[in-house]
Formats: sequence, C-alpha cells, structure tokens
Amino acid sequence: MSQLELNSNAEEARHTYFVDVILPVPIPKMFTYRCPFDLEDFLQIGVRVIVQFGHRKVLTGIISKVHERPPEKYEAKYILDVLDQSPVVFPQQLKMFQWIAEYYMCTLGEVLNVALPSGLKLSSESHVQIHPDFDMYESVYDFSGKEELLIEILNKNESLSYSDISKTLQQKNIFSILKSLVQKDAIIIYEEIREKYKPKKEKRIRLNSEYLKEGALETVFESLSKKPKQEEVLLFYLQQVPIYKQTKLNEQGIPKSLLAADLSTSAIKTLTKNGVLEEFEITISRFPDDDQETKPVHLTEIQENAKSDIIENFKTKDTVLLHGITGSGKTEIYISLIEDALAGGSQVLYLLPEIALTTQIVTRLKKVFGNKLGVYHSKFSDNERVEVWNGVLSGRYQLVLGVRSSIFLPFDNLGLILVDEEHESSYKQYDPAPRYNARDVALYMTSIHHCKVLLGSATPSLESFYQAKSEKYGLITLSKRYGNATLPDFIVADMIKEANKKLLKGEFSSVLLKELQTSLDNDEQAIIFQNRRGYSPYISCQQCSHIPKCTNCAVSLTYHQFKKELICHYCGYKEKMPNACEACGSTSLQTIGIGTEKLEEEIVLLLPDSKVQRMDLDTTRSKNSYERILKDFENKDIDILVGTQMVSKGLDFDHVNLVGIFDIDRMLHFPDFRSYERTFQLATQVSGRSGRREKKGKVVIQSKAPDLVIIKDIIENNFTAFYEREINEREIHRFPPFTRLISVMIKNKDVQLARRAAQRLSNLLIEQLGSQRVLGPQEPVINRIRNEYLMELLIKLERGTIDLKKVKSILQSAANEILEEKDLKSSRIIFDIDPY
Repeated sequence: MSQLELNSNAEEARHTYFVDVILPVPIPKMFTYRCPFDLEDFLQIGVRVIVQFGHRKVLTGIISKVHERPPEKYEAKYILDVLDQSPVVFPQQLKMFQWIAEYYMCTLGEVLNVALPSGLKLSSESHVQIHPDFDMYESVYDFSGKEELLIEILNKNESLSYSDISKTLQQKNIFSILKSLVQKDAIIIYEEIREKYKPKKEKRIRLNSEYLKEGALETVFESLSKKPKQEEVLLFYLQQVPIYKQTKLNEQGIPKSLLAADLSTSAIKTLTKNGVLEEFEITISRFPDDDQETKPVHLTEIQENAKSDIIENFKTKDTVLLHGITGSGKTEIYISLIEDALAGGSQVLYLLPEIALTTQIVTRLKKVFGNKLGVYHSKFSDNERVEVWNGVLSGRYQLVLGVRSSIFLPFDNLGLILVDEEHESSYKQYDPAPRYNARDVALYMTSIHHCKVLLGSATPSLESFYQAKSEKYGLITLSKRYGNATLPDFIVADMIKEANKKLLKGEFSSVLLKELQTSLDNDEQAIIFQNRRGYSPYISCQQCSHIPKCTNCAVSLTYHQFKKELICHYCGYKEKMPNACEACGSTSLQTIGIGTEKLEEEIVLLLPDSKVQRMDLDTTRSKNSYERILKDFENKDIDILVGTQMVSKGLDFDHVNLVGIFDIDRMLHFPDFRSYERTFQLATQVSGRSGRREKKGKVVIQSKAPDLVIIKDIIENNFTAFYEREINEREIHRFPPFTRLISVMIKNKDVQLARRAAQRLSNLLIEQLGSQRVLGPQEPVINRIRNEYLMELLIKLERGTIDLKKVKSILQSAANEILEEKDLKSSRIIFDIDPY
C-alpha cells in the first residue's frame, strides 16, 4: 500500500467533531459548526470561537456542546478559529443562560449578547486587496481614473480598509468604485477580524543592561559631563531605581511619563537612541493594586445576634431576608458575612441597584477587602469590564460589587450573593431582551452554585416579605438604628392650606423653607427629593392650551432649561424651546409642573447663600460624575442636594439632618397596582438619609392629602401595618404574590394593525386560557413610542396550580400564528415575564 493511501485511510479514521455554538443574535436555536482537524485539540465547552454567519457576517460565539453528529437540515460550516485556551464561560453560566432564555421567553443569543462584555466579542472590518490573478495590462476592461488610482495604491499595499480608501481617494462614497472593480475581477473584498479588547500598555524606560557592569556607568557619566540635561535624566533614573542595591530592580524600569514629567524629552530620546536607555512596553491593569492597610469590621451585640440568626437560617434555607430599618447597620453585617465566605475559599457577589451607590460602598469595602474587590457596572468602558471578567476568571477578584449585569460574571465557586435594597425596580431590565430581574436570577443561582442568598432592605418588596412570612425564606429583623441614632421626626406640610394662606413661595411650603434656612444656619446639609428630572414636565400656551408633543411618542416634551430644549424622555427627540406657540403664535408660554432642575433654580433664588447641586440622569452621564457629586457633598462643598430616586438609596452622610419630599401625591396616584408600595419604599428610603448620627433628623413631606393612611404609615415607619393592608388588597384583586403576571405588548407602526393584532391575539389566548386569565387588549397610558403604536394584554396566572411552561408555549404559538398572517406580520409581539 502506498504512503498516499496510508495517509488517506488515516484521515478517514479520524473523528470529525461538530460543535453547537451560541451566537449573540436573536435566533431561537443554536447553530452547529464543523471543526477543522487542526483546531480539535482546542475544543472546550465555554471557549469563544469565530464563525461565519450568513454570507458576510463574522461573529464570536460560545461553544455549548462538542459532539460528532452533523446537522440534518443544513451543511455545517467550518469554525474559522478558536480564541481561548481555556473557557471564558463556565458550565454553571451556560445553564443559567438557558434558564433565563426559557423563563423570560427570549433567545439564548439575546442572553449571550447582554451577558458577554462587548470587549470579548470580535468585530470585523471590510478590507480590499488586489485579486492575485489580476494583471491590468492584460485585462479586457477599461478603468476610470479613480479605479486606476486605487489599483496603483493597492499594488503598493497588502490591503486597505474602506476608511483608508475613502481618505486616499478623497471620496466619501466609494462603493460604486469597489463594485465595478469586483465585477472586473480586479480586487477581492474580505473581512479582517479584530479583537475589541485592548490591554492597557505602559511605556517604560530602563538602563541598558550593558551599563550594569562594573565601571560602565562611570564611563557614561564622563561622556555626559558637558551634556547636563542628559546627565540630569540619568541621575534621576538612578535615584528612582537604585541598581547599586539590587540590579534586578532595573528590569522593570520606570514609567516613561515619570521621566518626561519634569525632564527634557529630547535628552531622553538621545539617551535612548545612543543605547544608554531602553524603551519597552508592559501590560498593566486598569485597576492597579491598592496598598492601603485593610481593617476588619466590628459588630455591635445587636448586629452579632442578627448575623448568628442569618447563619442559623442558612442551615435550612437558601434565602434569608434581612429587614432592617434605614441606618440599622445592615452593611456591617454584610461585610462580616463576606469575610467569613472569603475565609472559607468562596466567591461573593454583592448586588446593588444603582451605580450611584457603588461610590460610597466601594470605599468602605476597600478598607476591609483591599485588592480582592472587583467593581462591575455600565459606566465602565468595554476594556475595563473585560479586565474585571478576566479578574474573576483568574481568581484575582474573589468579591465583586456590581449592578444587575454582574450576575453574568464567570463565577465557579460562588458561596454567597447579597442583594442590597432587594425591592428596587432597577434590578429589572425592561429593554432590550432578556427582560430579567437580577434579584430573581440570583434566587435561581442558588440551585446551580449551591450558594446562599441574603436579601436586604428597610422596605422589602411585598413578594419577598410574603415569602418570608410564609417561611419559604428566613426572616431577620433589625428595628433599631446603629449606635445612638434615632429615626427622624416628620412634618407634613398641607399644600392646600399653604396655598389658601398664600404662604407658598414657588413650589416650596413655608414649613420646608423655614427648615432649610435652619439647616443652613446650623451648618447642616439637606436633601430634596423629587422623582422627576428636567425643569418642567411640559410647557403650555396660556391662550390656546397647546402642549408641544414628541413627534415619535405620545408624550409631552419635558422642558430642560439648562439646554433651553424640549426633550422626550422616551426616545430622546429634542427641539429648541419655541419663542411662540406653534399652534396660535402667542408668546404666552408657561412651564407646568416641577422637575429637579426647576427646584434647583428656585432654591438658589430663595436661599441665595446656599450651595446647591442637582443629582439626576442629566448631571451624572459622565463616568465619574456620581463620585464627584457625592465627594463634594461629603466634603460639605454642597449644602443642599436636589435629586431623583438616586438620592433615596443607601447614601450615608454625617451632616444630613433634613430631607424634603416633593410630589408624593403624584407618586401615590400613578396608574399602577404597585404605586402605594413604591411610594412607601421611596419615601421611607429617602427619609432614612436624615439624622444617621447622634443628632435627630427631620423630614418634611409636602402633600395635598396629609390625612392619607399611607402617609401615617410612612411617618410611623410602620411597615407591618402597611404590608397587612396591601397584601389583603392584592389577594382580593388577584395580584402578585398570589398570581404571576405576564405582559404582552403588541407594536406596529400602523395603529389599526396594532389594534387588530392585539384583538386577534386576545381571542386566541382566551380560547385556551380563559377570559379570567387574559385582560385586554387596551392601550397603555403612553400608546406610542418611537413611532410604534402600542397595545397591551395582561396575563394573570394563579400560582402553584398552573403549568407555566405550557402557558408560555401557548403564548408563543399564538404569537407565531398572528405573525404568519400576511397583513399582521409587520407587528412585533414582546413578552415580559413578571413585568412590574
């Protein structure tokens, strides 16, 4: 048998491997790819692969399965490359991705797209090169001047990107030229794959190792005797790197920026050119180690007892609810539990609802855990998020503090998850899919990581408290503030009486103004809470009552005075503040309602000696804006902080002794079955910022209905009475926790088609689920967003007696049936599980 035949038989005897790949695109199934023989050794579940998707797209996917079965319905394409030597996603994560996709009715690809940092996904850029068989002088085609110029340039370069060609030809639209050259077989267009993540590099300088030899440096200094600037550079280097003590210190050198800060850059260049100094690059972390000394936390007797009760409950339950009033010292208990978990070799995830909260808590945790702490949130750049991801993979970060997206990090030894302010709606992602709730995903993670979850809140969600009362969760209560601090005194300003007596100044009651002035006189600080940003919710013409609306959404435009713009808070549409009414031409335009911007302006006018700062989405868009504002407040560079719900959570300041609450009536009457719950939570939380030390604080609530029972509950901090009343209402009207809700939103650019699709879907669902479980269709309060008309169905499912998986299958089948109809297929149908 010939050698050729032997090789052929050996190739046939080898196994052909296939892999199922999760791609970051919204497709229902995974795709199967074939593995080239030379990449077989690198196949592992959880590694990234580059694959072709469609004709031109190149994507980064994750291997979820390795097998030997080719797909039946299509020819498997080959994997282009394997990117990792070891998994970047663990089996526990893949299991969680699958659960999220099934539970929240979305695709695995949508989950992966949210889970994986952008920096871990490759991108491709089209490049152009000369066709290898092309010879311009033998071609039968004629070429234009631009085409000849491009061919000439490409003959001198291996390849060029579209952007390079556009700059070279000084022409924005080059596609007609490229299309013509492709048809003439003159060029080839291909995709060049680029890694998005870029390690941070630092240029450093060191002494050439030749000059470490005995006597060599003396010779150099002799040659530099008449070159003082070069001599100064060399002396500075030797001061920073004392090689006479240990020559190995020279290997790391010093940052070039340190040399160039005060010394001659030309002298540095000359010394490098002459070989005395060497320039080199090293990869450095974007999160350098902090050498500060760590300090253990000490618990009071009450905190120690609470911690012991939590640990005792963890013996029989995976989830425990810590219900501690504001300022009761929950964070110290968290820290002590984290210390125990890390000492046992486990990883810990500490979830917070808002980026604003991380600023203060990071400082506290750094003092205890030092460089074991990693921070993960959306204000970080792609590269920074990849470094935290890799830090968890490598074991550098055993404790991660993060917002909802941090549940996707690659934990492989998770022992404890802390969900602080567990009631917060910020844990829920509303758009795009997956529309998950990080708190609920954390509860599921107990089953795959065999870890424990501690939920913490001064105002727990009614669902969590119900589960605790039903003994599904453990329940620990802290009813006293830490140390000598006590709960603040409440004053309710009756806004109707104030208006009748003409005591109002702008939007401020005389009561709140008096307390603000007292606070300033006593060198104390105040927080003003208004859960609406902008200057005014809308403007109105006093002559014809016209209100400017968004062109894309069925909402009025919010006036932002700082930019003199009307802005839609749903789609971002902007227009300049008009000088006259666009309907009648009158110049009598009036701002209606109040936002944080207007309150800030009024305080400056009413209390001109005060230093005022606003904290809302508009003032915290940049990366370090939260930190800067909170640091200024902590340093007492701000007297009065005006903010949205950002100021209501977890902030702990020594000198805040007054909180003012605006617009509580609007929050109470918002059309939502949770409006009372959310109002109680927000008002209690923001009130808890006042008087957190020895001096008793004050809270002023401005309301037109001061006698409401819920306001009494807030004043008395009576969560139990509030809970009992609300839970009875929920049971009567069949709302969570007694039922499970699924929102079905139908969207279409044609209002009639949206209504027809919604009615057809409703009829189909009523046939299978019954009219008691299907509510609607109805138009939501805002019935048009981004030029799409909205209709909504609400599915109410009793808990424990209905097969949720079967219901979801019915919903999906009904939606598919609607979208197959010719006139309705332009609709979009979106499912949101546990929407509120």
